[in-house]
Amino acid sequence: MKVSRRKFFTLAGASAAGTLMVSPLEALYARKASGQSVSGSGYGTLLPDPNGLLDLPAGFQYQAFSRTGDIMADGNPVPSNHDGMAAFLGPRNTIILVRNHELGTGLTGSRVQVPNPYDPIARGGTTTLVVGSNRRLIKDFASLGGTIRNCAGGPTPWGSWISCEEDVTIPTASNGVTQLHGYNFEVPASATSPVNPVPLIAMGRFNHEAVAVDPKTGYVYQTEDRGDSLFYRFIPKVPGKLQQGGTLQALRIIGRPEVNTSNSGFVRGQKLAVDWVDIPQPNPTTEDNVRFQGRELGAALFARGEGIWYSNGEFYFCCTSGGAIGRGQVWRYIPADETIDLFVESTSREELDAPDNVVVAPFGDLILCEDGGGDNFLVGVTPNGEIYQFARNALQSGEFAGACFSPDGRTLFVNIQSPGITFAIWGPWNRS
Repeated sequence: MKVSRRKFFTLAGASAAGTLMVSPLEALYARKASGQSVSGSGYGTLLPDPNGLLDLPAGFQYQAFSRTGDIMADGNPVPSNHDGMAAFLGPRNTIILVRNHELGTGLTGSRVQVPNPYDPIARGGTTTLVVGSNRRLIKDFASLGGTIRNCAGGPTPWGSWISCEEDVTIPTASNGVTQLHGYNFEVPASATSPVNPVPLIAMGRFNHEAVAVDPKTGYVYQTEDRGDSLFYRFIPKVPGKLQQGGTLQALRIIGRPEVNTSNSGFVRGQKLAVDWVDIPQPNPTTEDNVRFQGRELGAALFARGEGIWYSNGEFYFCCTSGGAIGRGQVWRYIPADETIDLFVESTSREELDAPDNVVVAPFGDLILCEDGGGDNFLVGVTPNGEIYQFARNALQSGEFAGACFSPDGRTLFVNIQSPGITFAIWGPWNRS
């Protein structure tokens, strides 16, 4: 019987609650379920969770909280579709999480309820969670509302969350929409009530996915979730003051204008020189054409740009459907030498399936959130590109999203989008 590597992870040995009896054949498979790369990177076998939520390696624990429908401190139910998220240091040793909710439009259904929505018919936005040093929820409340499909985003060095709309809806006579969509919005982590929803228009109107800020320059790098997306950067007039405007640009690979990075035979680790082209009209109000403007100037195409994270002078960003088999890539951009290189490319669904959000762990590994078919994993990637599975969604429904580490590096927070649960995970990280 052919058993996939993903199936191996469902056949684990001992759990925290007891021992799972397995047949000799299953035991053979379980020994292969190491959660490790060929060279031994990773944390070992994923053990079945007796609660049926999250399978983790030995020594790791989790706390689940802020589920869809729970009543928040502001009296409203927790909205559904938990997505991108970041962690900030709060007062009195607390941790503040700002979390997206990828919700659409309509008068019914789960929504982020605020008294000052950007667009009353739009149901998306953010909630803010305050978590104690014991990893237990202290309070949560709505902090941005009236936006559409807040998918990912990113933290800023000045202590805020940039929430991105993955939607470019235009008001019409029939859709009930009152505002243009396709913008970023800023939510300070220190906010204690819903913020004034101000679209960051100069950052571009397109299918935003995620952002990451270079702390040295204040430049904001942006991904776009489309099959023919571009990779952008925003140069603010005043670093840290995004509402004051700036210049939107798209990445071009020198000598390879308009290249499709998904299927052009790129070699892993090969550095390619890049430059940037200015987008003439960052805020088109009648159509969704920012990427077309960039392509006409030679910008490179990426297959569904998604999560992005900055670490030690480098940016890592995911292309969910990139690569020869269309199961995902991770690219690395280094601003110091203006190069880009292919860091990871999936060769099978068992290896890596549709990487979405990404975070760089304090110990240097990437943690990728899968959004594929069937089982979804949190997948680790070592600094030299070796892949291993760290956690499995035992619910077998819903993508992983919003992975981020606490400021002290001891806790990994992550969401399962459906049915909508936030987790705090901790354990022997230094064993990797």
